[in-house]
Amino acid sequence: MRRPPTQHVTSCSNAGLHQLAYTDWGDTANPQVLICAHGLTRNKHDFDALAQQLSAQRRVICFDFPGRGDSDWLANKTAYEYQQYVVDAMVMLARSGVTQIDWLGTSMGGILGMLIASMPASPIRRLIINDVGPFIPKEALRRIADYVGKQPVFNTAAELNAYMRTTYSSFGRLPDQQWDDYCQFGQRQLDNGQLTLNYDPDISIAFKEAPLDDVNLWPVWESIHQPCLVVHGEDSDLLSRETAHKMHLTGPKADILRIPKTGHAPALANIADITAIQNWLNTANISSAL
Repeated sequence: MRRPPTQHVTSCSNAGLHQLAYTDWGDTANPQVLICAHGLTRNKHDFDALAQQLSAQRRVICFDFPGRGDSDWLANKTAYEYQQYVVDAMVMLARSGVTQIDWLGTSMGGILGMLIASMPASPIRRLIINDVGPFIPKEALRRIADYVGKQPVFNTAAELNAYMRTTYSSFGRLPDQQWDDYCQFGQRQLDNGQLTLNYDPDISIAFKEAPLDDVNLWPVWESIHQPCLVVHGEDSDLLSRETAHKMHLTGPKADILRIPKTGHAPALANIADITAIQNWLNTANISSAL
């Protein structure tokens, strides 16, 4: 499979100038644009399989949040927060050359999608949220706090691969090639030749500074009017079945795509899940939100 070259764009905020890396799939003249945003410690390549299939019908842009993947690390470590990420998302929107886009966000990328979709005159037409919702229990946040910011080191890629298979087992059953891709794009080499994870460990500062409590974004959810699809990992500890059901009944009254035998967060890397998302994008009625 040919991967599009990684390109860069510069944004400016209280974090200073930094470059964002992204992949651009499909016809760049296609006005149907889907922007994909990854989870807290992940990167743009999580969406390679999805982007490859969906790019036959639409342009798909997948970007690395600052401090992750190939994007620059921020000098101001406290700027790893949603105010900065909204700025970064607007830069990606400007780079797309269109005024309206569809948005697919996993976990943190889903929360960012909700925040932008809730804004007046939002550029988001249709919203896909992968395994996150307006209510996040503190127990799930505690689990994340236990690992984010830690930088384990590995002597070989095989050791890193084994770590990822264990740490991300909740992504669901994946072929070996998918795990190899996670390993390839999820690593960086240290000066001593050892390998570690490909993100700035200081992304944990803003996350851990906030008091650990349940997150309640239901007022944000009630402000969203765009068509919405919620992808729910059946065994997720971040998005409960009760919260997903309430998302179906309130606010934009989201459609629910439940992925069996999967926790937080579904990888969206198999044909069945990608096709379900593709079908939803092709049939979701935008006019109902106007």
